[in-house]
Amino acid sequence: MDTNVNRRRVLGLGTVAAAGAVLGTTQIAHAAESGPDTAAADASAAARRISQVYARETAKAGGTWSSYVSVADTAGNLIPAVSERADEVVEAYSVNKIAVATAVLDKIDRGLLTLDQRVDVTADIVIKDTDGIFGLDGAYPSSITLGHAMAALLTLSDNTAVRLCGLVVPAAEVNEILRGKGFVHTQVVPVANPNRFFLGKTTPAETHTLLRKLVGGTLLSAKSTEYLLNILRSLSAFTDGVRLGLNSAERLRVATKAGWFNDGRNEAGVMFSADGKPILTYSLFASGRFAGDPAVNKDDYAATHPALRARTKLGKTMFRSVEKLTAATARTYATAPYRASNGG
Repeated sequence: MDTNVNRRRVLGLGTVAAAGAVLGTTQIAHAAESGPDTAAADASAAARRISQVYARETAKAGGTWSSYVSVADTAGNLIPAVSERADEVVEAYSVNKIAVATAVLDKIDRGLLTLDQRVDVTADIVIKDTDGIFGLDGAYPSSITLGHAMAALLTLSDNTAVRLCGLVVPAAEVNEILRGKGFVHTQVVPVANPNRFFLGKTTPAETHTLLRKLVGGTLLSAKSTEYLLNILRSLSAFTDGVRLGLNSAERLRVATKAGWFNDGRNEAGVMFSADGKPILTYSLFASGRFAGDPAVNKDDYAATHPALRARTKLGKTMFRSVEKLTAATARTYATAPYRASNGG
C-alpha cells in the first residue's frame, strides 16, 4: 500500500464528515478527547468521530474500501460520516440477499406470493458449501415455507435459500423489481437456469439508499418492512463484524447483513436509537490485499480477518456515538427484549 495514501487515510482524507470538510488537527484532537466509545453530543459530533475511526481502522486493515455511512440529526436529516468511493460498482456478495428478499417481499405485498406458501427442497437444489442449514439436513426431498427460506437467507446467509427464492422470483424478475425501485446497479447475475443467479453487484450509495427507503417505509409495506427488519436484527443474524463488540440488547438495535467471497468482506445495515428511530446507516465494502499474511486472510471469513476487526472497532464506535441520539423520523421500530429459553 502506498504510504502517503495510508497516511492520508489515517488523517481522514479518504472520508467525508459533517459538511464534507477535511478534518483538521483540532477535530482530530476533539475526537481523541471525547473518546470513540462514549455517546456523542449530537449527530455532527458522531459523524466526525466515526469518520476518524473509519480512517484509522481501514488504514490498519488494508485493502480497498468503498463505503457510505450517515447519521440522522434530530430533524431526521442525514449527515454523511463516511463517503469513500460510494458510487463505485462493487461485488455485493451476500449483502445483496437483502435485495433478493426485497424482491420476494415486493411480490408478497402485491398479493402474488405468501410467506406461508411452500417451496420444494430437492437434493439437486441444495448447495453443500458449509454455509447455512440445508446442506446439513440429509433428508430430501422436503418442503418448507417461503418464510422459512427467507429467515435462513438473511440470518444464516444460506445460499440454498437463494435458489429457493429464485423458484418464486426468477433472476430477470428480481432485477426488474429492483430497477423499478430505482436500483440500477443493485442487480443479480442471471445464469442459464432462469430460476438461479449469482448475487451480483451494487454500489455503497445504492445499498445505503435501499436501507434508508426500507426504514423510511417507501420500499415495502409496513408489514414486510417489520418482517425484514426483525430478521436482520435477530440475535441469530451475523455477529462477527459490526455487532461483535455489542451486548445482546445492543445487538437487537442493529439490523445487519454481511457478505463474503474470494477477497471480499462486506457488511451493511442500520442502527436504531433507544426509542426505535433509524439513526445510523452503514454500507461497507472491502476487498483486495489486506494487512497480514495473504495466505491466512484468503480463507479467513471470521472475526479474525483484518477487515472484520476493522468493522468490529467501527461498529462499537458507531453504536456508542449514536446510542443516546434520536431523530424526528416518522417511523419507529421498537425491539422486543431478548428472552432466553432452555427448551421444554
